[in-house]
Amino acid sequence: MGADRFYAYGAAAGLLGDLLLGDPRRGHPVAAFGRAAGAVERVLWRDHRGWGALHTGVCAGGAVALGALAERAVRRSPAASVALTAAATWAVVGGTSLAREARVIGHALAAGDVAAARERLPHLCGRDPQALDTHGIARAVVESVAENTSDAVVGALVWGAVGGVPALLGFRAVNTLDAMVGHKSPRFRRYGWASARLDDVAGWPGARLTAVLAAAAGPDPRGALHAWKADARRHPSPNAGPVEASFAGALGVRLGGTLSYGGRVEHRPVLNGGTGRAVRVTDIDRAVRLSRRVGLLALGVTVAGRRLVKGRGK
Repeated sequence: MGADRFYAYGAAAGLLGDLLLGDPRRGHPVAAFGRAAGAVERVLWRDHRGWGALHTGVCAGGAVALGALAERAVRRSPAASVALTAAATWAVVGGTSLAREARVIGHALAAGDVAAARERLPHLCGRDPQALDTHGIARAVVESVAENTSDAVVGALVWGAVGGVPALLGFRAVNTLDAMVGHKSPRFRRYGWASARLDDVAGWPGARLTAVLAAAAGPDPRGALHAWKADARRHPSPNAGPVEASFAGALGVRLGGTLSYGGRVEHRPVLNGGTGRAVRVTDIDRAVRLSRRVGLLALGVTVAGRRLVKGRGK
């Protein structure tokens, strides 16, 4: 059970580091990976799914291999193993930066400075800010907090519990590749297909755990479960649907509807439309607090699950 304890200590230390320090202003490992992936893309890009799959394999496989080599190098030292897991967890988890960006926008909206909120919104999500009023920006922020709780916190903890440092780095690599090339622009519709599909697969368990924990930790568990059951399948994303629906029900708000990405208008289904109200600016802070609780619960659940599974395997 020693290795499981070392992982638990490291994951807890990494999450605590994120809570206390957030992401570095410069030199973030994920940003370095993004630059490397961009360089690989410039060499490999063809308007073809096969070349996109090769790009995904090279970049994500490289991240997994790096994690495996690092884990192998420290396997004889408990202190180094804990430190490596802590560093990897801190590098891939982004809960504090998510909360910080959401609250900056919320404070701007509360002060009536819609222009500042619009300027800041691209730091959090890819919506077209000029098309949004105060309530539209607030809804976009709450949806982004919900989705990124899964992508930037819970999903990473799930895969870390399953496969240690290599899986932690691999999950963040896949998620980053999806953000870079997984969208349906003319350049990446085919090239980014593999990254988008792999991200759907990798994000599946974390999204369901996030939805469960949002129901458990939110002010309206029954509402969260009802919205998840009724509306999640109507969302175009197999992973954002359960997460956003559960957050909507837990907070008692309506999410979804018409939105714009890069000049492309999408009409998404309304989540929790039967009983939820329109999102208010004050709901941003409520969503951030719920996200924090979900992240802490996810640490406990994933560490306990790892110890239980490993214990049965002995």
